[in-house]
Amino acid sequence: MFMGGEKPQAVDRRFAGFRSRFAPGLPGAALPSVGGVWKRAFDVAGSAGALVFLSPLLLVLAVLVRATSPGPSLFWSQRIGRGAEVFAMPKFRTMRIDAPVQARESIENADVLLTPIGAFLRSSSLDELPQLYCVLVGQMSLVGPRPLLVNDPAAHARLTRPAALVPRPGVTGLAQVRGRNRLSAQRKVRYDALYGARWSWRLDARILADTVKYVVLRKDVL
Repeated sequence: MFMGGEKPQAVDRRFAGFRSRFAPGLPGAALPSVGGVWKRAFDVAGSAGALVFLSPLLLVLAVLVRATSPGPSLFWSQRIGRGAEVFAMPKFRTMRIDAPVQARESIENADVLLTPIGAFLRSSSLDELPQLYCVLVGQMSLVGPRPLLVNDPAAHARLTRPAALVPRPGVTGLAQVRGRNRLSAQRKVRYDALYGARWSWRLDARILADTVKYVVLRKDVL
């Protein structure tokens, strides 16, 4: 789909049992649907339209990532999705291939591990664009709690607030427009649970509008 990217990874065996180990009581497919069929229809239309419209930009970014550092254009990581199910999520690679797989803010001296265009991709949020693929196939939504790495402290904190695991994870979310990377794990989870419990079209519209502002201002990005 993206030039120079590797094929999507299957869920790593190390993480495949995350839900059974840490969240055995979650009902999985029986979880209520936040937004129902209309939210899903909006996600499909929005992601498909964006992928078509942005395809020239995606191609250029994929080429630039490959041309400026060794390794594939896309980096696939294991993320916690709806109901604590684990899925593989792509981003344009912003760090060297020997960088540890953990939250950016928890990596000491992370700046030295960035690729030549990694800082730009992160600050502009362009590295997030491949996630539109996950929205299209139903693993994510345009708006929802961010899909966290399995080893992110916030991933385990979410298990204490089931409402945070009900929505599909989003490309953007409430926590992303209320502090993003500068929030503590517990604060992120409170925002995630609030979104799951009080979802509305008005809330989604406000988050999308605020996201545009945050991206333009490059606010709270690490």
